[in-house]
Parts: sequence; structure tokens; C-alpha cells
Amino acid sequence: MSHSESKTNKNTPVHSGFLKHPVHLLALGFGTGCVPKAPGTAGTLVGVFLYLLLQNLGDLIYLAIVLVLFVVGIWVCGRTARDLGMHDHQAIVWDEIVGYLVTMIMAPPGWVWVLSGFVLFRLFDIWKPWPIRWADRRVTGGFGVMLDDVIAGIYGLIMLQIIVYLL
Repeated sequence: MSHSESKTNKNTPVHSGFLKHPVHLLALGFGTGCVPKAPGTAGTLVGVFLYLLLQNLGDLIYLAIVLVLFVVGIWVCGRTARDLGMHDHQAIVWDEIVGYLVTMIMAPPGWVWVLSGFVLFRLFDIWKPWPIRWADRRVTGGFGVMLDDVIAGIYGLIMLQIIVYLL
């Protein structure tokens, strides 16, 4: 299947039985990727929940967990994309979860920062400035599914830290 063919099927609904497989359950953000409107935003909300659980662990432990989730994401997103028969199906939202967690690296405590990180990550994920759009279109497999959102997360991280510094 060519990349252009897969792009036209990104919004094909996912059969509910797909969620019974643990790998797919992770890749689909525990089912949030299956919501009919804005699955990426719904998946990012799972990232917010995970962030709230992880935020007090210390920077090194937080970074290590995010790295592990990224590596796991390469595998689960790649496997799920293959089983769905298309690259980066919109229901695959593990990449949004990890991308948001990247944005929140070293974020100060407080809901204003949680919300700011959410908005910044979603803006960069949707807007896709260079090289996000390039990675989204050119890099394939599980690494490709993860890469564009991690770059969006890095952009969000940089902007969030600039705002923190300026305030």
C-alpha cells in the first residue's frame, strides 16, 4: 500500500474488537483514539492524566519513563498501523500521549502549565511546522508514527519553557 493510499483511509472506523488486544489498546490510547471527533485531542487528554501521575517523580525518572514510553510506542504504533493496514491511522494516539509528555518535561507545577502545555502541543501537532510535516509524510513505520508528535512535543517544550522564563 502506498503512503498516499493510506492517507485517504486515516478516518476509517476501528472495529471495537480491536481494543481487546493489549498492543492495540495502548496504541489507541485505551480507546480514546476511537472517538469520532478529535481523537488526537482525546488521546492527548490521556497524556494529561499520565502527566499528573508522573509529574512529582523527579526530572530524571520522568525523562526515563518518557523515553521508555517512546520506545514502546515505536513498537505498539508500528504493529497497530500494520494490523490496521495503514500508516498513522487517526485512531493511533499513543504518539499524542508521548508528545504531550515531552512538552511537559520540566514544566512548573500548576494547572495553568498543564493547560498551556496541552494547548501548545495540540497547536504544533495540528499546525505541523517544519520539520513536523516532513516527518509525518516521509518517515514510515512505528518510528514515523511517533516522530512527528515527539517533534511537536519538543516545539511545545521549547515554547513552554520560554513562557516560563519570561514570566
